[in-house]
Amino acid sequence: MRRIGFDRDLYITLQSEHIAQRRAQFGGKLYLEFGGKLVDDMHASRVLPGFTPDNKIVMLKELADDVEIIVAVNAKDFSRRKVRADLGTSYEDEVLRHIDAFRDYGLYVGSVVITQWTDDNREAKAVRRKLEKLGIRVYRHFIIPGYPNDVARIVSEQGYGRNEYIETERDLVVVTAPGPGSGKMATCLSQLYHDHRRGISSGYAKWETFPIWNIPLDHPVNIAYEAATADLDDVNMIDPFHLAAYGEQTINYNRDVEVFPVLNRLFEQILGTSPYRSPTDMGVNMAGRSICDDEACREASKQEVIRRYYRALVTEKKEMGEPVQSERIALLMARLGVEKEDRPVVAPALRVARATKAPAAAIELPDGTIVTGKTSALLGCSSAMLLNALKALAGIDDAVDLLAPESIEPIQRLKTEHLGSRNPRLHTDEVLIALAVSANGDDNARRALDQLEALRGCDVHTSTILGTVDEGIFRSLGVQVTNEPVYATKSLYRKK
Repeated sequence: MRRIGFDRDLYITLQSEHIAQRRAQFGGKLYLEFGGKLVDDMHASRVLPGFTPDNKIVMLKELADDVEIIVAVNAKDFSRRKVRADLGTSYEDEVLRHIDAFRDYGLYVGSVVITQWTDDNREAKAVRRKLEKLGIRVYRHFIIPGYPNDVARIVSEQGYGRNEYIETERDLVVVTAPGPGSGKMATCLSQLYHDHRRGISSGYAKWETFPIWNIPLDHPVNIAYEAATADLDDVNMIDPFHLAAYGEQTINYNRDVEVFPVLNRLFEQILGTSPYRSPTDMGVNMAGRSICDDEACREASKQEVIRRYYRALVTEKKEMGEPVQSERIALLMARLGVEKEDRPVVAPALRVARATKAPAAAIELPDGTIVTGKTSALLGCSSAMLLNALKALAGIDDAVDLLAPESIEPIQRLKTEHLGSRNPRLHTDEVLIALAVSANGDDNARRALDQLEALRGCDVHTSTILGTVDEGIFRSLGVQVTNEPVYATKSLYRKK
């Protein structure tokens, strides 16, 4: 059974209390920058078992009458068509999805700010028009030459003064984003500048879940954060400013530490004095105080680093890139004393692949049982593994066929004769549809289908890179998949 390592209820209570204290510190409006994901924080739920992906938004719901949300997104993410890796959705869609999710929780979304705006970014202009037609207020913040070091320019009419002032109605303004590099902090500081000029009292704080400031630098949870941000060159480090100010070792990451002297000067220029003595002071994160089983979190984090390693290998294979991220994560694995084979589903999947000389898959069920799937004339390995897993969970004998060959063959003919598919084997989506149809008259199929929710959080490994269909189905089921960086075929053209 999966061990719980994180006390969700305690976290929500502590977080609410700490944010209330920070609001009282400033007395007026508080701009609260949210690091990580406010919606669907899957990384946190993987490394802190018991942390649910909606923890943060549930906490904010308790403050719904006071909260206003600004969604920040970098204009460059539109032009380079950036995609959220864990969900496979574009940042344009993520903005809309976030707004819908916030509204579903009864939270007020005041506006969207597009940062790093340039007038030649056609994609950003198109997104702005679309959002405004949907009734969403959109503001533009511009690139400031010399940011963040040229403080004189930044705190002037040519710097923050050029940015459009975001009109807000409530006193707790949460600034969040679909992903990193969105300009959330710059948005908050720009608002402080404009508020100060208008005689409005306001302050700034940061809710950054990772790295966790009050656990050791080499704790697997913090190392997992480095693996998750290997593409950003983030490095965890002891906060030297906090150590000098208070004689206490706390953990932060390089970007906040490097920019803190400049931030301090910005606060002094805008507010007259800086409210903080260290980057750690700026944070309101209580996650470290909510870990209830440290060993469970350590083990979960080690597994996450291995997953990140495999993901980097596959990305580099697909993009034909240099092994920069994978080598970076390999160093983190060495620090943790783990190898890729320490992922329990890896060896069984590769063993079946070697025995059958065809793609294979393996899944670890909640009780630790490993179930495999092999490629056959009827089913792909992922589909076979999925059916085998559902049989095991439902207590159905392995010899039972959930789908009879005569029910699969018409689907195969449809695919090959009418839909132009060169692969007659059923994908996971087709298997689930066939299983759902069979469930109307077959008790075994119904029992198996009832076990789908039990797959959430399970680990899967496949001996080859998954196609987009199977990848999407596993993502929807909440299954954590890794692949060997090998294509199943030698075709040069592959649909993304």
